[in-house]
Parts: sequence; structure tokens; C-alpha cells
Amino acid sequence: MANFNARGQLLGIARRLLLEGGAPRAVESTDPPRLTPAALENFRMSRSRERILANLDDMYREAFERAKATEDEAGMKALDFSYRREQLYFEILLDVRDALERR
Repeated sequence: MANFNARGQLLGIARRLLLEGGAPRAVESTDPPRLTPAALENFRMSRSRERILANLDDMYREAFERAKATEDEAGMKALDFSYRREQLYFEILLDVRDALERR
């Protein structure tokens, strides 16, 4: 199996798109494609916005309840801030996803 550096590939694509204004180049790989643009067009695999945010809410609520049970004030404050930050990140990513799907 070929050594595939996904993070490096994604950073390179993002750099070209944002800084150089160029279109992403096709990534050459000897591995068979698992998820191609054609596959994405044929099958809608995205989770709904509501489901993603509900999962985030459930995850943080469980962690917050554990911190609350142990009376960990610092932990509760950190979780509250982290939750709001992650929610904002997800909302931004979901807005980008929705815009790309409309294209």
C-alpha cells in the first residue's frame, strides 16, 4: 500500500485554493478510489445539520454532567467554552458544505 499523507494533501489543496487561487489538482494514488466525486454526486451521505449538532450537544452534555457530579467548576467552565467554540466551528463547516452541495 502506498504511503498516503492525507493531512499534507489537504493542506496543499487548501493552500492552493486560498492563497494561489488555483483549482485543486488530482491526487495521484496507486490505491483504488474509495470515494470519488462521482460517488458523492450519486449518493447523499451527509448527515443533517440537526443530527450533527445534536450529537455534539449529547457528547458535551454527558461530559458536563460528569464534571458537575464531581463538582469540577474549572472543568465545567472549560467544557462550556469548548462546546460553544466547537458549535461555531461545525456551523461554519456545515455552511461551507451546504454551499458546495448547492453548486
